[in-house]
Amino acid sequence: MALLLNEIPWSEPLLAADSDPVWAVELKRRGAHVFEVDRRIAASHWLREAAYGVTSYVPSEISERLLRIGAMITAQENACRYCYGANRAYMKVLGYSESFIQRIERDVHVAEMDAKERAFIAFCRNLSRSRPRPARDTVDQLVSLGFTRPQVNEMAFLIAFGCFYNRLATLIACPPERSFEAMANGPVGRLLGLAVPLWQRLTHAGARRAHANVPLEAPPQEEGRFGSVLAPLTGLPAAAIMKAALNGAFDSPLISRPAKVLMFAVVARALGCGYCEGEAARLLADEGFGAAEFDSAMDTLGSTRLRPEETAILVWTRETVSYETAAIQRQTRSLGAELNRSVLLEAIGVAALANATVRLAMLLE
Repeated sequence: MALLLNEIPWSEPLLAADSDPVWAVELKRRGAHVFEVDRRIAASHWLREAAYGVTSYVPSEISERLLRIGAMITAQENACRYCYGANRAYMKVLGYSESFIQRIERDVHVAEMDAKERAFIAFCRNLSRSRPRPARDTVDQLVSLGFTRPQVNEMAFLIAFGCFYNRLATLIACPPERSFEAMANGPVGRLLGLAVPLWQRLTHAGARRAHANVPLEAPPQEEGRFGSVLAPLTGLPAAAIMKAALNGAFDSPLISRPAKVLMFAVVARALGCGYCEGEAARLLADEGFGAAEFDSAMDTLGSTRLRPEETAILVWTRETVSYETAAIQRQTRSLGAELNRSVLLEAIGVAALANATVRLAMLLE
């Protein structure tokens, strides 16, 4: 069973807050709060936008209820103290009772949930954990219960990108939003619980109306950016977020392109994703890697084409797929001793994105 909130070990932050005042102003202009994560990743333009895409996402296909339950479960499965605490507190603000939340996090049958919601919870746990990733027929099973394919695709995106954000927070050991957690569990939180659900319903309805006017065009398939993974997201707001994150990660020069592709390949092999591993091999062939060289890099987690610090990043990347929180934070701190802050932040972002991308690719298999 996944750990409960007070059972998750958590170290001191690996990255100190280093806010960008211009980005903080931009977040506020967008109506967003500046979170502890934002204060630590602001130096990376692509990463901060991807993180904003997670925290600001308004679903177009699934309900706000499933979004919130799924976010908490995903964070619990990834043992992310930061995200678990924040999502749990937000559910309290939205009016969910403590007993309801406890039954979900303990994976106990909840009487007021129907078969669809219970299947959704199982999907969240299985895709987050990915030991192994859910089989392809899981999608068919969800559809047979009454979910539409766009709903399943959006669910998979939200779980996968939740895993992305969970890893960001965990790998930098982001300090929890303790003031928000305390507020949510106090009298102010109970008062907000009376007003926020109405605001959420209005926001959600507005997003659905806006989505209905957007033409359902397939996103462009980007060479070198695992673009085919976007295909199931066609017509969803998720497509643009995923596309921008992949483009931003691969366009950034802080880590070489071959090293980043190999990071994706290492995650793909660890999760048994033949599609993403094959895509990585194809992309590296464009960089001059032969099949034997690719196989050697995967077997040894190294290559003469990589800088020494990139080899260390590749070895560490494998550990980000499935981890114990305390151990991965120690390993990340050790890796950070060999890298400057910018490169460490880039490695954390790419590894988190690779984990999200490979999990999402289950929709293609």
